[in-house]
Amino acid sequence: MNPNRHFLFFFVCLAWLLFSPARPLVAQNTANNATLSGYVMDMESKETIVSAVVSIKAAKLGTFTNKSGFFALKNIPSGTYTVTVSYLGYAKKEVELTFQAGESKKLTAELKRSIKQSEQVNVEATREAEKRQINISQVSVQMEQVKQLRIGGESDVFRTIQYLPGVLTASQVSSGLYIRGGSPDQNLVLLDGMTVYNPSHLFGFISSFNTDAIKDVDLNRGGFGPEYGGRLSAVVNLTQKEGNREKVAGSAALGIISSKAFVEGPLGNGAFMVSARRTYLDAILALLPKDPLNPLPDFAFYDLNAKITQNITPDDKISLSGFLSRDYLKLGASGISIGIGIGNRSASARWTHVFGDNLFSTLNLSASRYNNGFDGNNSGFEFFVDNTITDYTGKLDLEWFASSDLTVKFGAEVTNFRFTYEQNFSGSRDSIAQIGTQTSTQTNLAITDWTYAAYGQFNYQLSDKMSVQTGLRGYYFRQNNSVALDPRLSFRYQFNDDITVKAAWGLYHQYLRLASNPNFSFFDTWLPTDSSLGLSSALHYILSLETKPVEGYSLNFDLYYKTLNNINEINLSNIRSRNVSQIFYSGNGYSYGAEVFLEKKTGDLTGWIGYAMGWVWSTFDSLNGGRRFNTRYDRRHDFKAVALYRLNDRWEIGGSFIFQSGQPFTGVSSRFQTFLPNELFGTGVTIPTDRNGLRLPPSHQLNLNVNYNTTLFDLPARLLIDIYNVYSRRDILFRYYDTSDKTTVPTDVRLLPILPTLSLEVKF
Repeated sequence: MNPNRHFLFFFVCLAWLLFSPARPLVAQNTANNATLSGYVMDMESKETIVSAVVSIKAAKLGTFTNKSGFFALKNIPSGTYTVTVSYLGYAKKEVELTFQAGESKKLTAELKRSIKQSEQVNVEATREAEKRQINISQVSVQMEQVKQLRIGGESDVFRTIQYLPGVLTASQVSSGLYIRGGSPDQNLVLLDGMTVYNPSHLFGFISSFNTDAIKDVDLNRGGFGPEYGGRLSAVVNLTQKEGNREKVAGSAALGIISSKAFVEGPLGNGAFMVSARRTYLDAILALLPKDPLNPLPDFAFYDLNAKITQNITPDDKISLSGFLSRDYLKLGASGISIGIGIGNRSASARWTHVFGDNLFSTLNLSASRYNNGFDGNNSGFEFFVDNTITDYTGKLDLEWFASSDLTVKFGAEVTNFRFTYEQNFSGSRDSIAQIGTQTSTQTNLAITDWTYAAYGQFNYQLSDKMSVQTGLRGYYFRQNNSVALDPRLSFRYQFNDDITVKAAWGLYHQYLRLASNPNFSFFDTWLPTDSSLGLSSALHYILSLETKPVEGYSLNFDLYYKTLNNINEINLSNIRSRNVSQIFYSGNGYSYGAEVFLEKKTGDLTGWIGYAMGWVWSTFDSLNGGRRFNTRYDRRHDFKAVALYRLNDRWEIGGSFIFQSGQPFTGVSSRFQTFLPNELFGTGVTIPTDRNGLRLPPSHQLNLNVNYNTTLFDLPARLLIDIYNVYSRRDILFRYYDTSDKTTVPTDVRLLPILPTLSLEVKF
């Protein structure tokens, strides 16, 4: 389908929406109806609650709170009604209110945590709220579940996300999420509106985000609306806690792998929150016996989350957020050594304002910097790469609750990017020159650019059973001097209370590019799309069936097909570059597959089982002789299971299991020797076979954890025992060919063995 047909299809559907006889776009005879708006928050801490359900059953009205805990219900007929407010893990709240014709009421609903955390939300209220929005392929990760699931003594947001179907990692040490055939750069990761470019710590072991600091997490695996842009595959949207407005509280945790501390409390007319963490696994690994054949990697990290929130007026709130993380990794084996350093620094300032009772605005100013350094020595051949991306972004979003049937979102965004990239594959570390120079063995780039975007989105309920969401996002990229338009369209049809069908179609463009060294999948290179390249683009086609076969369970089926154009692979053979196209190979790809997801969110036993079957193909004229090949993150089968069981108030047990087809890799067919003057043995050079034509063995792992709730010095405490990699399956990180001797030796670099950990958390 060519671009003209894309837009013809989009505008035909839009015209049908505007002029459909099913229901007029603007509801009739509603001028004298009332409006209810306000916030939902935790009774004890006064922390706002995201995605709480607010409904009036008698009027068949319902909605969810947004990322700021705000809601609005329009077109309430005059009369007396029971307003129901509910959220998972909280006691349901019912308030009786009387509405006069044309009246506008404000409500601040405070929910009390239920004694039994698994208490179920009001199902009928949730169904009324769901009619107003379309969230296809979206999973809201429950933080209570995240905190119970432990890996290496840590609860972890991104580890939990990795256990969802359709979400892959190139290996257990991959620092990125591979979602439905998309590489990590194709995922937009937002933390309080600021972009985070590397969302997890090395080894994929613990993410960069401390769960004590996170309030809400949404993962959209595709088909997302035009309010999000600049990425081809998925959106991970995280919201940090604002802090306890009533008292100073916090927690501290001491574990074998890492320690952390969290403090929150009132400040002025608002609150503050600070969370910090540091691992010392590097010191522990140094004490373990050395295995020359299967050496253990050496790594460490730290991170910091912080936020200050102030209510200026009842309708104005200002917050300042910050995030800092740093990693390093060292690997060494026969004939090879690698060193990596990765860091994130981000900050944002956000102002939310309510105009009247139905227009909500958010102004977000953010700055983010990501740096990745990489060096190594492979059989005497030395190399070095350093890459930095900095962005300064301003974004304005407005959400208009026009009627009980129509919600409109629109906004604009401007970003200033600064990129630096230095590469040296001369074979000698001494030949590296200063940034800003060019030699025949080195690449240095420094680029500054501006990008602009604007969007509009309409969500309209056509009938009690059908709703539609449509919108358009436009871009202008100065460096590339190009304009792009992204139409988006999705439908929702509810056959009955337990069966819903959703479909989505959309065009997506991306300006940023990331490539990973094929030998080391954890290495990232970020650069813009300059005038030498076309923008990357993708088309999404998604069909979803959502069912509730038994009360408390949901069973969802997703089918997807995605085309990818102008995607890239890093060009390691190039030793001199003056533009971005000389650093990357450019090609096309596509992915398709099916996913099944069974989930239970309530009761003493919670968790999920997921299975995904997918194919990911790429074609590059300059790679593999122009023949198509599987990407490194092509995993044909992906099975995952997570179970959490609450025995009683004291004991909780949990486990997670994953099985994936082996990842592809490139083998070698032969080798030859290169010689320098006065060199006797020379350097061995291997000849590759088909790109990613072979596969490593399947990857699988079992993790178990036990939590014991108790008290320590009259303070609530939790003792945590978990076993990472229970049966000590040391999966392969990557396979390389050691040419340091006369005989070429295929060598595997393996991951961590079984790792039992013990940690203690104390709250105050």
